[in-house]
Amino acid sequence: MAVREVLRAHIAAQGNAGVETPGEGGHAASSADQAATIAAGRASQELGIRRAEFELAVHLGLIAVVGAPGGGRPRVHEAEIARLREQPGFPDALVERVRTVGTAQGAALLDIAPARFTRLVRAGCVSPVTFYLNRYRAVVWLYLADELAAFAAREPELLAGRTPPGMRTMLESGVDRRARNWRSQRIDRLLDRTTDPWARTAVQASALDPVQLAEVMDDPYERAYLVRVRPEPVFGRPGSMAAREAMAELMLADDPDEILWRRVNLTLELDAAREDRPAPRPGDDGEALTAPHARPARTARTGARPRPVHQAPAAELATPTPTPPARSGAPRPAAMGRTTGRGLLARLGWRGRGAG
Repeated sequence: MAVREVLRAHIAAQGNAGVETPGEGGHAASSADQAATIAAGRASQELGIRRAEFELAVHLGLIAVVGAPGGGRPRVHEAEIARLREQPGFPDALVERVRTVGTAQGAALLDIAPARFTRLVRAGCVSPVTFYLNRYRAVVWLYLADELAAFAAREPELLAGRTPPGMRTMLESGVDRRARNWRSQRIDRLLDRTTDPWARTAVQASALDPVQLAEVMDDPYERAYLVRVRPEPVFGRPGSMAAREAMAELMLADDPDEILWRRVNLTLELDAAREDRPAPRPGDDGEALTAPHARPARTARTGARPRPVHQAPAAELATPTPTPPARSGAPRPAAMGRTTGRGLLARLGWRGRGAG
């Protein structure tokens, strides 16, 4: 499919994408809605899509799921199945929105050489949505075909001609933003699933290794609490041990500037969590301290919460500039009060290691 067909398909898809759907796991119907639910396997059958397509749709927030009573794998409301079946172009339109391609297919979709496609994704023009391990246990990134079409419509000048000098210099230095962008989008989607401040803190902490985490959070009981409340993807977990090991490695920030901004985001989110309620300690009684949603979330905080680092538009990559900080929002007065006399960098335990 040439670029012109890609652009036409993208414009048509945009016209059918007007219905907003809740995100994975958290944006489910209220407790008053006790409509019948079905298991994920049956839901994918009733939607006429493959299980892998169903799981990716849940991950992207295209299909709303609800928690099963007493735990267990999430389920899908029958009303949600009916809503999806009533959408224009069902099921082909839904399948197209979750269609993924690798390097060769992505290059063919954009009508460019695979080598050029690889340079574009290494520069961060398009973020991978998932990955798998090939027979050599190497990571193979996959991209949403719909996002590639959007990129072609947004940055057509990058599909032909010479690579911008800034991007060329960056690539020659060995930059590869695929894992970083995948991490950022994954964290973003997990944050969208919850308003609980400790769960949000746990999401931010997932990008730091144990040593980095201990330097920011010196309380072992708080770190243990993060393990208990951390939201996890409800579908699409890697099955094999090798895939789980690869996932664990890819989840950790590795560039000094990315580590720094993850620590900043974690520190600000931790302030919000401590203000909401203390982490439980040995001997604590009652569910008020241990239940992640014991208190209703105060939505007034949402605007001040840190957000993960987002990829820069491709046009900005033409000039080599330092990676911008995460849009973490302004610290609230309560948080600023706690940092008085110490400084945010002192609390982060960051002593100039980012420079080297």
